[in-house]
Amino acid sequence: MPFDSRRAFLKAAAGGTGLMSLGAKAEKPTSRGAAGPYRRLSSEVLNLFQTVRGTTSLKIWAPATKAGHELLIDYNASQRLFVGSAIKAFVLCERLRQLDSPDVVNKISANQLKLDASVWTVDSKSFNPPNLTGLVSERSAMEAMIMHSDNTATDMEIAQAGRQNVQNFLQSAGLANSFIPDSTRVFFGYLFGAPDYKTYSWEELIASPDDAPIVYPPLNDVETLASSSSDLVSFYSRSLKGEFFQNGQTLNEFRRILTLADAIANIPFPLGITAFAKGGSIDVAGYHALCLPGAMFFSDRWVYFSAIINWNAPELTDANTTLAFVAVVRQILQLVKDGL
Repeated sequence: MPFDSRRAFLKAAAGGTGLMSLGAKAEKPTSRGAAGPYRRLSSEVLNLFQTVRGTTSLKIWAPATKAGHELLIDYNASQRLFVGSAIKAFVLCERLRQLDSPDVVNKISANQLKLDASVWTVDSKSFNPPNLTGLVSERSAMEAMIMHSDNTATDMEIAQAGRQNVQNFLQSAGLANSFIPDSTRVFFGYLFGAPDYKTYSWEELIASPDDAPIVYPPLNDVETLASSSSDLVSFYSRSLKGEFFQNGQTLNEFRRILTLADAIANIPFPLGITAFAKGGSIDVAGYHALCLPGAMFFSDRWVYFSAIINWNAPELTDANTTLAFVAVVRQILQLVKDGL
């Protein structure tokens, strides 16, 4: 089912570039967790999570430590869903892997990237096209990509990392349900049905008619932003512990940038923890999605999580479902913190 128009899509994109296709094949939901030493906690979490309508996915994993047992809860965790801006953490990780060194901060601070029509795209409140031009440090671009979910910054970083390099990294890490586009602008061009979507320009993007139809669904096999809760938990549990980096300085920078994400304040996370996250969200008439993945660290314990919802609603915005989902995720994270 297509979007009503380019105008509706771009208005939705301003909310965080996270779309879904309700025509995608759904898997039968499976759940796990109501057993072991955390049986009661697992049951509470699963019962609470399943009160939210829509296609939902959840995974929570706290590895065992000397002080506590392993906690593993999942529901529909392997289903590939549209996660939008959550894929920006993948881009950040691969780019830092390429620059991995003891002086990585100096490298990304010194590396100056062009900010012009070659990278401008919609939903870029920080880099504000076409009003800002010139050079910006790559470190600033990384921060804008995660802190403000700036799509121009994201396209700059995808260009630096190389889309295929990011995809190869995901494949090598076993994240089979995770996909990124050539750029967010190419993604928009593909959805609009542009025959030259691979070279879709800023001028074409802003010049296309407001009533131009959205031709292809966001969750597709060509240009998409997708993942699963299992992939996201696997990614955060390994990247935040340093599996993908050789130098502690690179790991520190990766962690630092992920603490800047606005999702941390928007949930908000329980007090007394260190949080790492990069979410994605969208509201457009008939189509809605929200993805909240990341990690918490407290009392010498790591908790990795991913909560995703894709759903139908005819309204341009569906604040009731959005707020209900965020409230449920907030309650779940508090339950887990208290239970551990």
